[in-house]
Amino acid sequence: MSKYIIQTDKAPQAIGTYSQAIKVDRTVYLSGQIPLVPETMVLIEGDISAQTTQVFENLKAVAEAAGGDFSDIVKLTVFLTDLAHFPIVNEIMGRYFQEPYPARAAVGVTALPKAADVEMDAIMVLKPQEYPAS
Repeated sequence: MSKYIIQTDKAPQAIGTYSQAIKVDRTVYLSGQIPLVPETMVLIEGDISAQTTQVFENLKAVAEAAGGDFSDIVKLTVFLTDLAHFPIVNEIMGRYFQEPYPARAAVGVTALPKAADVEMDAIMVLKPQEYPAS
């Protein structure tokens, strides 16, 4: 089993004792992302739409650093401080994902780090490497 830490400056740096993602063989476990702007490490200003978009951009950066993209995500978990925001999250998710959609769970929580309204984590399975014929 090969295990690698995934790290990119294009997503917020970890604010605790965790890695942005861990790659084990072809499976990548992406840590939860909140709507921090990577350059400032401050929550993006705006409503749940702005926060959700920033979270997807952060996840996208980590997925790309691991060698994948959103088509490789097989499981997505959405944490919301207000489940009434779920239709907005769902609509924005449709801009980032195409069928077949990943498995997904939406979880209502009391609070999230840095007083964010949304957090997401994901599991990604990378496509097998294709090597040119020699």
